[in-house]
Amino acid sequence: MSQNVGTTDRQLRTALGAIFGIGSLAILASVGSLPTILSPVLGVVALILLGTAATGTCGLYSVLGVSTGSAEAEN
Repeated sequence: MSQNVGTTDRQLRTALGAIFGIGSLAILASVGSLPTILSPVLGVVALILLGTAATGTCGLYSVLGVSTGSAEAEN
């Protein structure tokens, strides 16, 4: 699988993954009044975002034929 996630997209995925991960841990620590069921949901979303940011590939982008990387990087 070739990389199809650009630099800005990777940075955004990293930031959102960190925020969702912190949110998941905050729910587990009973900070705030959100339902506990959201913790694993946010945790899984965080792992997916951080994983795709780390590898630079997104399976959904591959299926849809989308690439946020630059054209020079693909050659």
